Amino acid sequence: MPNTYFQFKQFRINQDQCAMKVCTDSCVFGAYVEASKAKQVLDMGTGTGLLALMVAQRSEAVVEAVEINPEAQAQAAQNFEESPWAERLKLHPMPLQEFARTCTQQYDVILSNPPFFLASLKSDDAAKNTAKHTGDLLFEDILTFAQERLASHGKLYLLLPPAEAQHFAELARSYRLYLNETLEVYTRTGGKCIRHIQTYTFAPTETAITNKLDIRQDDGTTYTAPFAELLRAYYLIF
Repeated sequence: MPNTYFQFKQFRINQDQCAMKVCTDSCVFGAYVEASKAKQVLDMGTGTGLLALMVAQRSEAVVEAVEINPEAQAQAAQNFEESPWAERLKLHPMPLQEFARTCTQQYDVILSNPPFFLASLKSDDAAKNTAKHTGDLLFEDILTFAQERLASHGKLYLLLPPAEAQHFAELARSYRLYLNETLEVYTRTGGKCIRHIQTYTFAPTETAITNKLDIRQDDGTTYTAPFAELLRAYYLIF
């Protein structure tokens, strides 16, 4: 049974009511997003609020978050309220499509770990389906919102599996958003690439930069030095 909470150095993620628990690739994503100079940040589909809290820890930005699931809304609200940055965190308990109709803010950073399984079979767990499968938060919805509400200098960050990341990159070009950088995340040295962390801007580039991060060494157990350095501000074990 998953833990009811995940303790970080400066905050706790209560997760007993959420279908999707804290996972390593999400933590890598939250630590990777560059928001140190951002004033306004938006997390689409915040779930427990993990990414919003990770960004709030190392920035002075106002961090807003959108979430459609009622259980996740309650969990994120609790986690925000109990954090040291409650005054800079704002939850919008509604679908992104509804939020988009009234939003007038321009964001320096928009990030999302969206539902991503385009073709895989769904489970019997409705909450997990909403969290993991496209349907309630479509790639087109993310791109439409970003096209309108991302500041001209801003960055859009996505966490996706490799196949879905390629699909998103192709789709993004029609919204005038261009892939500038990819961090390929591997389970271990010599292991499988499980996620792409993508950075999009409005500035076209001939060749996007690609970097690589191995979570564990080839023994499958020991964390790599780059992973430890990336998560040092968050994980209790480092």
